[in-house]
Amino acid sequence: MQVWVEASPVVFTGNTPKVHKIKCKMVIKDVSAATMYDVLHDGQYRKKWDPAMLESFDIARLSANADVGYYSWLCPKPIKNRDVVTLRSWQVKDDEYVIVNFSVKHPKYPPRNDLVRAVSILTGYFIKSTGPNSCTFIYLSQADPKGSLPKWVVNRGSQVLAPRVMKYVHKAGQNYPEWKQQNSPDQKPWLFPEQNTLSMMDPAELSIQRADSLENVDESSTVDAQENEDSS
Repeated sequence: MQVWVEASPVVFTGNTPKVHKIKCKMVIKDVSAATMYDVLHDGQYRKKWDPAMLESFDIARLSANADVGYYSWLCPKPIKNRDVVTLRSWQVKDDEYVIVNFSVKHPKYPPRNDLVRAVSILTGYFIKSTGPNSCTFIYLSQADPKGSLPKWVVNRGSQVLAPRVMKYVHKAGQNYPEWKQQNSPDQKPWLFPEQNTLSMMDPAELSIQRADSLENVDESSTVDAQENEDSS
C-alpha cells in the first residue's frame, strides 16, 4: 500500500483547512472492482465489517446517483463519539468507479448533544479494474473531527487510520460475494435506481457544512473525568 500526505499551506487566515489531505493506493489481486464498489455502497453489509460504526442510514435521494446520508462512529475513550451528514454522489464509467462525499447541513439532522459533529471536507474512492478479479483501489480523505483535538493529533492519526480503513474494506470485499448471495443478491439500488425507495429531496434544502461554522466542543472535562476514574 502507498500513502501520500498533502499538508495545508501555512497561512494566517481562518479560511484554509488545517487538516491534511491523505491519499492511499492499494493494488488488490483477489477482488474485482465491481465487488469493491458494491461493498462501499451496501449499507446492510457495512454493519458486518465496520467495527467503528454506531449508526448509518440513507436520508433521502437527490438524483439517480446522489443521496444524503448519516453516519456515526465510536471513538477511543475518553474522546466523544462523532457523527457526520454527507452528500454522496457516484458514477460508473466503463471499468472505473467513483464515489465522493462532503458534509452538508440537513434541517432535520442538526448536531446532537451526545456526539461531536465532524466534517468531511472531501472524501472519495476511485476504483479501476485491472482484470476480472483484480483492481486498483484509491482512497482520498480530508476530514476534520472537530471537538478539541489538536490538528497535529488529527493529522498524525489520519495517517494510521486511513490505511486501516483500506484494509478493512479489502477484507470486506473478499467476503462480500458469499454474504450477498444470502442477502438480497439482486438488490443493488446504487446500480439500479428503480430499486431505490428513498424519498426525493430538493437539494436547495441543503447547504455545505463548513468546519469553522461548528462549535469547537471542549472535551477536556471528558478527559479529566476519565483520568480521575483511572486514578481512583
